[in-house]
Amino acid sequence: MRTAILTREFPPDVYGGAGVHVDFLVRELRKLIDIDVEAFGEDRPGASGHRPAAEVAEANPALATLSVDLSMAAACGDVDLVHSHTWYANMAGHVSKLLYGVPHVVTAHSLEPRRPWKAEQLGGGYRLSSWAEKTAYEAADAVIAVSDGMRADILDCYPDLDPARVHVIRNGIDTAIYHATDDRSALTAKGVDLDAPIASFVGRITRQKGVGHLIAAAHRFDPGIQLVLCAGAPDTPEIAEETAHAIRALQAARPGVFWFDGMLTLDEVKQVLTASTVFCCPSVYEPLGIVNLEAMACGAPVVASDVGGIPEVVDDGVTGTLVHYDATDGPGFEAAFAAAVNATVADRSKARAQGEAGRVRADSQFSWTAVAEQTVALYESLLADPADR
Repeated sequence: MRTAILTREFPPDVYGGAGVHVDFLVRELRKLIDIDVEAFGEDRPGASGHRPAAEVAEANPALATLSVDLSMAAACGDVDLVHSHTWYANMAGHVSKLLYGVPHVVTAHSLEPRRPWKAEQLGGGYRLSSWAEKTAYEAADAVIAVSDGMRADILDCYPDLDPARVHVIRNGIDTAIYHATDDRSALTAKGVDLDAPIASFVGRITRQKGVGHLIAAAHRFDPGIQLVLCAGAPDTPEIAEETAHAIRALQAARPGVFWFDGMLTLDEVKQVLTASTVFCCPSVYEPLGIVNLEAMACGAPVVASDVGGIPEVVDDGVTGTLVHYDATDGPGFEAAFAAAVNATVADRSKARAQGEAGRVRADSQFSWTAVAEQTVALYESLLADPADR
């Protein structure tokens, strides 16, 4: 079996959870079957690169994306199956299905109808991205949801999609890579006090990740708690400036606020997560939340919103604390989030126990090997009985 993985992100160009997913999934799939990777950007080890057509390279990003998709589809003529990740690559999979008569599998990392703020980034291109996703999902031979919550969202957003085609295969974590480390050089270089409690955040600057809620909540953190924000890759210049302004205001109001402005290396991420007294995940939308698995694998207790697939990762009261998110009451959510962070830091013994339980949960219940095996089994089922497609 030869499968083409179609993706915007592939190492070294990884900036979000979908890219992390593709990276680790491909590593495991290549142990089982033949894999081609078609990715945005330049050729690099393990992947063929595709760039926008010159005529649309400076056009709306959605148009440029569609031109990349056509280039990717042109490269898929010799494969048995295509598997696309995110709306950026969904149309490449859909076109390949139509052109070559091969099965198309989609992994749903997020849903455009659940991310209306993307209109800030794409303008009218958001309507194009929404069309591309809807078209690909409804015609796909199989849609993989990364959580039960995501499956429910998919069927809610796309009621014409046959539920039998939507399969749950949860994200994984490689605990041989994500684990506690003794190094703290990235933190000390920033002036972080290793003897004082640390609340941390790792993620992109986007509405989805709730960075604004966390910064607002931090005004209520107990005075001794430091906040380490590892936040970069803003969706738009506007949200970048908005976030920078909010961080400056927080730094003026209290000490111990550190901002790593940009994407960190894996080693730096592990340093931050290992040093964290508590890891913060205030997402307003999260299909699963790989970053919580990363934090748990490094032994950090998690305080997170209860949206999407997060409750399937964070065991409330055991590996961390879930805070109810209400889109109509941002201040209430921020106050409750701050209270949960303060309570976690106040009971250090319980926090350590939650961190230890999180490591065990990540190691025992979320394995990329299992993800790959389940994915290959799905591929085989589609190729075995094409009449069902």
